[in-house]
Amino acid sequence: MLPSDTNDRPYEDPVLADPDEEELYEHFRIVVDPGQNVMRLDRFLTERLPNATRTKIQNAIDTASVKVNGNAIKASYKIKPRDLVTVSLPHPPRETDILPENIPLSIVYEDEDVLVLNKPAGMVVHPAYSNWTGTLVNALVYHFQNLPTARNGSIRPGLVHRIDKDTSGLMVIAKTEYAMTHLARQFFEHTIERTYNALVWGEPKEAEGTIRGNIGRSLKDRKVQAVFPDGSQGKHAVTHYKVLKPMHYVSLVECKLETGRTHQIRAHMQFLGYPLFNDPTYGGDRILRGSINGSYKAFVQNCFALIPRQALHAKSLGFEHPRTHQWLQFDSDLPDDFRAVLHKWEHYLENRQ
Repeated sequence: MLPSDTNDRPYEDPVLADPDEEELYEHFRIVVDPGQNVMRLDRFLTERLPNATRTKIQNAIDTASVKVNGNAIKASYKIKPRDLVTVSLPHPPRETDILPENIPLSIVYEDEDVLVLNKPAGMVVHPAYSNWTGTLVNALVYHFQNLPTARNGSIRPGLVHRIDKDTSGLMVIAKTEYAMTHLARQFFEHTIERTYNALVWGEPKEAEGTIRGNIGRSLKDRKVQAVFPDGSQGKHAVTHYKVLKPMHYVSLVECKLETGRTHQIRAHMQFLGYPLFNDPTYGGDRILRGSINGSYKAFVQNCFALIPRQALHAKSLGFEHPRTHQWLQFDSDLPDDFRAVLHKWEHYLENRQ
């Protein structure tokens, strides 16, 4: 069964392709849950293999790369509880082959048990479809030997959580099996302290508050997370926020995670009505406050150019040391692109008044 896709999570990216060789390698083996509702096979795989397109899933089914209980079937087959679904492809899984790469790491703290680093925006955390090299994991296996892997073999050396590619900031890495187990429990029990700084569109009506609403894949776009406030779908998610600096059209906001779901801050702030600045996935890459013409439009476009990503930074991180049980607390400076766009908005606000 594939792990869930969360902000602090293990992660897999499937690669589906047409088989052109006789030898096939099993990439996925899924035993359908006893409580699974009857569902078409193609829809089931779309939900369970979130990073594979519908086209690739259909191609895999059409070429008999997908089997249910050992038999090739059609996309319309209705999945039933305890069915065994396998996906086999002509190449071995790439996730098991991680190439060490001499990529510099910004290390904030290190001892024999843990490593705290500052991930730059644009760096993918681990190898996956379309990002086999240049990742944080490629760097980790170069700089450190014998990192713990937890489940799924070498796909997750040292990782107990992750942050999105275009989000910058602090991450903790486990250097021993015991540290990995201990840190994973802290994440599970929500005792890890994580705060983010985000630049959002607009000024929240309340200076601080809590956003509660289940988060799960959107029913309209599977690449986007949606908030289900009635709890009908998704997983429990809680974000505490505080406005640090309102600037009329935008605001600098601190977000403290109580849970760690996929795109939690991005989805929750959009749900509240204040998408992250320049977040293309959640609609923040267009002018949402102020005029859409003239000099203001040019100003905003210049701001977008300064920070060509969602304006989100994992600023602080606190946890109990796995061995000493001492509380460790870390804080990081905002990266240059974030500080540049903040300065530009502050200057604009001063001249406007």
